Formats: sequence, structure tokens, C-alpha cells
Amino acid sequence: MSEDQEPTENISGGPDGGGLASEFDERTADSRAERVVDRLGERYWRKTYGGQDAFECLVRTILSQNTSDKASQPAHDALMARYGEGEDLAVALSETDQDDLAETIQPAGLYNQKSETLGRIAGRVVEEYGGAAAFDEFVTAEDPATVRDTLLDFSGVGPKTADCVLLFSGGRAGVFPVDTHVHRIYRRIGVAPPDADHEGVRAVLEDQVPAEKCGFGHTATIQFGREFCKARKPACLDDPDACPMADLCDQVGVYPATDEVVDPADAPAE
Repeated sequence: MSEDQEPTENISGGPDGGGLASEFDERTADSRAERVVDRLGERYWRKTYGGQDAFECLVRTILSQNTSDKASQPAHDALMARYGEGEDLAVALSETDQDDLAETIQPAGLYNQKSETLGRIAGRVVEEYGGAAAFDEFVTAEDPATVRDTLLDFSGVGPKTADCVLLFSGGRAGVFPVDTHVHRIYRRIGVAPPDADHEGVRAVLEDQVPAEKCGFGHTATIQFGREFCKARKPACLDDPDACPMADLCDQVGVYPATDEVVDPADAPAE
């Protein structure tokens, strides 16, 4: 297991941004997708989600786009220190100078684009909801489909970002955000079609994984992707027994005999 294991407290949500590890009743899995998630639940933390401020969650997720947590976290911390102390964050970002915001979030990369996106979204949140508090109430209380459609209508917000807000802020069961790790892994395993796009993978997972397991399934899959099922060099490439999912995986696009790895969509049909 990797050294960057998550703490007992769930830093992604819950009371005061915390929340203790979640338990679920084990049962006979109805699908391979659920069997994969159950095994991830044995290896990684199972947690409850929700409780994170919705607008801050949206900001954090935008900062994380196309970069690593290691890069986006300092940008988030600097942004919160400068704009989030004692103020409505949405109001503060809507009124700030874009160049100043870009300089503040520079560690996250693409800082000019992200500062423009954040300023524009903040302005819309203030105009339509009055600020971050009312926006949070909308995200946590409104019908999830309505919230998702609204978030997707924000320029710069895609399906993964919208789903992360629903999960980490709204605590909505049955939401399985699909990032690059999730997209790769479930096509490589054979749970989703090899040519499925992100929305296609999401549809399969949310259909086949019980609602109460989707949240930790998302975060645990990311951990699994970082530790075992890497994009260019998955653990099974050198040792078939190195991967804890070996018996559940079709290895679509992975060819240990030739040391070759391709995107599952580019793998020849068998």
C-alpha cells in the first residue's frame, strides 16, 4: 500500500469539514463493478461525504483541473488565506482583480484561465444566489439532477467537477465522479466499454454500483490508480500477481508479453 493513506477523519466532508469513516453492510455483489468497489473498500477508507462548503468545493475542484493535488493544494490554501477570511468567498472573488487572483493561484497551473473562470463563476453565483451561503443551500437542498444541470451550465465546469460538488458538498449518494483514473481503470478492467467516454463510464458505474458505495468507490479508485493501475506502467505489466484486481481484470490495452500499454479504446477487438 502507498504511504499517502487517508486519515480516519474524512477531510472531504462531514461536520466541520470532517466526518468519520463510513461503514456499509457487505453483501454478495451483483456486478463485477460492485465486486471491484467492494475490494477497494477492503483496502482503502470507506467514508461518508458531504458538508464541504459548495462554492469552496467548486473553487477547489476547478483549481485541481489538469494538475495534481500537490500543485493545486498550495493554490487553494493561498486563495483561502487571501480571499476567504471573514468574507463571502464568492463576493470576494467576483470583486477581485483577475491579475491578483492569477498570481495567487499560480501553483495550480493554467492560472490565467482558471482565474478568469473563477471570477466569472463567482460573479454569476453572486448575481443569481446572492453569495456562497445561498449557493450552498441550493446545492445541498435542491434535486441533484437540477443541481448538476445548473453546474454544467457554468462555463468551465464539466461533468467531473459538477459531480465532485454533488458528492463532497451535497453528500449525494449514487454520485460516482469520473476523472482520468476512473475513466482509465474501469475500461481497462472491462467493466465499461473500451471506447466509452467519461459520461459513458459514469453511467455504467452509477447503474451497477449501489448508491452508498459510489462515494468511496470514486476516491478509492483514484488511490488504486496512483498506486497500482497507472496509465503507462500498471503493476500487472511486470508481475501479474502484483495487482489486487488481477482476477477481476480483462487487462484491456495491457500486454505484459510485449511490455506494451495502450488506451483501451485503441486496443484491437478480440
